[in-house]
Amino acid sequence: MCTAKLGEISESPLFFPGFDKLVHCGFFFVMIVFIAAGYIRQQSAYTVSYKTLLLITIIAIVYGGLIEILQKYFFTWRSAEWNDLFADVIGTLMAAFSIFITVNALSYEKK
Repeated sequence: MCTAKLGEISESPLFFPGFDKLVHCGFFFVMIVFIAAGYIRQQSAYTVSYKTLLLITIIAIVYGGLIEILQKYFFTWRSAEWNDLFADVIGTLMAAFSIFITVNALSYEKK
């Protein structure tokens, strides 16, 4: 989705300034939640370690950087921006924090 040609859609009055950053943040938030949920279900322990969550976070940030590099050099119809990467990082950190709080709350409830 981050490399799709938007054409005239991006000029629509429905999109406000910064809408692109909100989309980046949302995409990465949802992606991290899905990755962590998949990992948790695969382990069937309903928990995730700090190391694993940190590894998922680092991989997502590198992935966001790779998307920006691809947008700069390969997908010329898109522009690479530091603010997009920043929005990716914010979405990733929001998801990691949410997962951390949720998993700890659920494990505390089981005790």
